[in-house]
This record gives sequence, C-alpha cells and structure tokens, in this order.
Amino acid sequence: MAPRGRLKLSAKVVAARPSEDGNGTLDVRSLESWLWDAACQIRGPLDAPKFKDYILPLIFLKRLSDVFDDEVQRVADEVGDLDTAKEIIDEDHALVRFYVPAESRWPAIALKTTGLGEALTDAVRAVARQNPRLQGVIDTVDFNATTAGQPIVDNDRLAALVKTLGQHRLGLGDVQPDLLGNAYEYLIRKFAEGQGQSAGEFYTPAEVGRIMARILDPQPGMTVYDPCCGSSGLLIKCHLRLLETHGRAMNEHRELPPEVAPLKLYGQEINPSTFAMSRMNAFLHDMDAEIALGDTMRTPAFTDRTGHLRQFDIVTANPMWNQDFPETVYRNDTSDRFSDGIPPSSSADWGWVQHMVSSLKPHGRLAIVLDTGAVSRGSGNAGASRERDIRRAFVVADLIEAVILLPENLFYNTSSPGLVMVLNRTKSHPGEVLLVNASRFFAKGRPKNQLTDDHVSQVHNLFREWQSVEEQSAVVTTGEIGANDYNLSPSRYVAGAAAEDVLPLDEAVRLLHEAEDKRAKADEELWKVLSELGIQ
Repeated sequence: MAPRGRLKLSAKVVAARPSEDGNGTLDVRSLESWLWDAACQIRGPLDAPKFKDYILPLIFLKRLSDVFDDEVQRVADEVGDLDTAKEIIDEDHALVRFYVPAESRWPAIALKTTGLGEALTDAVRAVARQNPRLQGVIDTVDFNATTAGQPIVDNDRLAALVKTLGQHRLGLGDVQPDLLGNAYEYLIRKFAEGQGQSAGEFYTPAEVGRIMARILDPQPGMTVYDPCCGSSGLLIKCHLRLLETHGRAMNEHRELPPEVAPLKLYGQEINPSTFAMSRMNAFLHDMDAEIALGDTMRTPAFTDRTGHLRQFDIVTANPMWNQDFPETVYRNDTSDRFSDGIPPSSSADWGWVQHMVSSLKPHGRLAIVLDTGAVSRGSGNAGASRERDIRRAFVVADLIEAVILLPENLFYNTSSPGLVMVLNRTKSHPGEVLLVNASRFFAKGRPKNQLTDDHVSQVHNLFREWQSVEEQSAVVTTGEIGANDYNLSPSRYVAGAAAEDVLPLDEAVRLLHEAEDKRAKADEELWKVLSELGIQ
C-alpha cells in the first residue's frame, strides 16, 4: 500500500481516464440529444420550465458519481487493489473532490425499481450532508413531492429518466468540462424557449457572452464579477476565454498549466433556484467561483469590512432590462453607488451601470447587455431626462469605450435587438468611442436568430482594430456625442446602416408608463397649488 501522505499529494491532480463503456467522448450534438431525451421522459406531468428542477440535479449527481468512480480507480492504481482504495477513501474523504456515499452512487440508484422519488431525494441530500459546499445546490428538489395526494412525477417516469441518464458516463475522460457546460447551457436555452419572459432573467445567448469575454480579455489571476449572474453563463465565458488564450490541450480538452493562475469569479443572484443552478454550473466547470444569494441593488453581497463595495478587475452582466425599482432604493443607498444620478423608477438600466462602475478597480473594465433605449432615451428632447443626464456624466468622464448594437430576435425574452456597452477606466483611445452596428450580423434561425463564430470574430476584430468601417462601425469623439445630446445609439453614427425606424412594443409601453407617472406627479403638484390657493 502506498503511504497515506503520497495519496493526499496525488489526489490534488486527477488524470482523465478513457471511457470504459465503449461510447467514447460525447460530442455536443449527441450530448444535447441525450439530455433532451431525458426531458421527454417527464413530459406530461411537468411543464417545460420545470424540467430543469428534476433533470439538472440528477445530471449533476451522475457527474459526481462518475468522477468519484474515476478517483477511486486512480487510488486503486496506486495501492493495487480496488477494495482497499474504497476503504481508504471511506476513511479519508479529502482524497476526492466530492465524497459520494454508497447509496448515492449511480449504480445503486439504477438498481432501484420502486420508491424512486424517496430514494433520489435521500441520495442528493446524503451527498449534500457529506459535502457542505453542495448544500443548497444539489439538494433543492424533493423528487417525492405530491399534489392532491399523488406524486408529481410518478415512479415509472422517474425510472425512465434514470435509465436515460444512465446511458452515458460523465466521468473525467468521458466528457470535457466545457462540453458538459455547453450541453447544460443548451438545456437552459430549451427551457428559455418555453419560459418566455422570465427566462431572459438568467439566460444570455452564448454568442453574446463570447463577444463580451473576447472584448474583456481576462488575464490570469484576475477577479471577475457579475452582479446578476443567473446561471453563471457570463462568468463561464470569461473562464473559457482564459482557457482558450492560456490553456493547453490535455486529453482532448484544454486546461490551465500549473503556472497560470485561474480567474477568481464572483456572482450574486436573487432567484434561489437559479442561484442553485449557478453554483452547480460552476462546479461542473471546476471554476473558482463564489456565488451569493440575494438582491444586489438593495443588499450587495460583496463588500469589505468597512461596508464599501469590493472592486474587481472585470465586471460583466446582463441585468433584466428596464427593471422597476422605487427611487428609495437609490436614494437610501449607503454605498454611494448612484452619485451620477437617480435613474427613473421605470428603468434601472443606468442604476445597474452605476453599480457595476462602483465595483470596478481603477484599471478595470466592464461589459453590460442593455436595452437599446438605454443609450438614446431623452436625447433631443427639450425637457429634462434623468437617463440622458447620467449618460452625459459618463461621456464627460470618458468612461464609455464602445457600444455594439446586436441583431433583432436574438434574446429569448424579447424580439428587440439589445446592445453591449463597454466601459473602461483606462481607455486605449481617450476621448473616443467606438460605435458598432452589428444588426446585420446574424444567421436566420428558429425560433431565434444566431450569431455565428464568424460574426463573433467580426465584432471582436472591429473592436480590436478600432477603425471606422462603412456600414459597420464608426469611431467618434466625445465632443461629437455631446453635440448629439449624448445619444450613443450606433445606428445614429454608422452611415448606411439600417435605422431603428420602429419603436419596439415593450419600449413603447415602457415610455407610456413613464409618461403616465410624470402626468400623475404633475397632477399631484397642481392639486397642491390649487389647495394652497383655496381652489378645490
């Protein structure tokens, strides 16, 4: 038997083992098809948005179980005997990443024919008890839940689900970490198609995240923060970008060499179920991530000992567009986040921007996905506009580096195009802003359009080369933007590009509500004056 100290040392580096079931490493299409087949097993008693609540914890459990088996085999290779390896690991759980008790291992689950709801619930809870880091991540679902005295998902459907998920191994040599994440993201996207409006709160199209990650260009050891991280998609894109630029090929996937420091990732999410998915996703990617649960606007989680916001090298986010927050949220803030102006209660877009800038280090940069109206509302109007005044402050401070208009029908919660705004405290081109109109960079898709890899590279190259290209981009000065009343819409500056002729319905409704609020306040002031004059 190998010395126990040697085992602890080798446990830190786990080599990938080849698949032993003959299936080989799964490609993306096969893995996605397999996961969707799993969803079909519980179609009927559950609506599509609820599929994830049952499937994702079991996918995660399957991954943990298969990786555990790989690690047991690795110890067995050192000590020369599988049973001895199991005994050693049962005594010292630190030898494996996550300890999976016997009743929670997939072979034991696959043998169950009755009482599966209770067995699965017990299995995930047992894993959480043994691994405190997984509490609130894997054990959030009661597979035995009932309605009107009947199981929501009956034993036969659960058995079919377990059988489908058991068709492939998800061990270290069977699935690349990023490949499993891609499939996970695919499943989230499928749910987004069914969920409509609410899905956009946590799902950002992968290609948009890749554009942001390329522009932000994360470097080894940097800190990256997403204040409304959803399922951690944007944090993962930064992680994968670092692997792409600094990783090395290992067993058909990329990993960072020991001398390259990984990113330190931070996120906050308000929705408990999405928070659990976020942490699950981070574990699947082996990321160094700290995810907090809570309302970032009202109670930011990442502060220092004095209560001031912590600051990060990179900040990235896709907050819900045009969120409603009462003005008291901004006015009662104790972190001095909103010194450049109080956003209108009908749209928190520039509230999120100000929070993100407040969370940025002196040499930091950020990218945020926004509604197109956020960069133009109020410009050209004779009256006062809070959003235009906040934009003015940012342009005058020379913080805005680029604005990229995206194609229509790209996001799952709206047909509106959306945009990516990039801010940088130390711009390479002071006094200039790059406006990119990428509205024509898409491949027609069903139900949504898509940006191809070539489109992603095209947008990144326009940013990197920093030059005006006919019908694609324009480099403008902050003075020119001021002359246009701080309108930052790319379609205003890129000659020959398609203009935004039609106001999207959701934007029109938002403006109507804002006008109604202004009218109500004006009426209130009028009645006060009339009351003081004795006129009722």
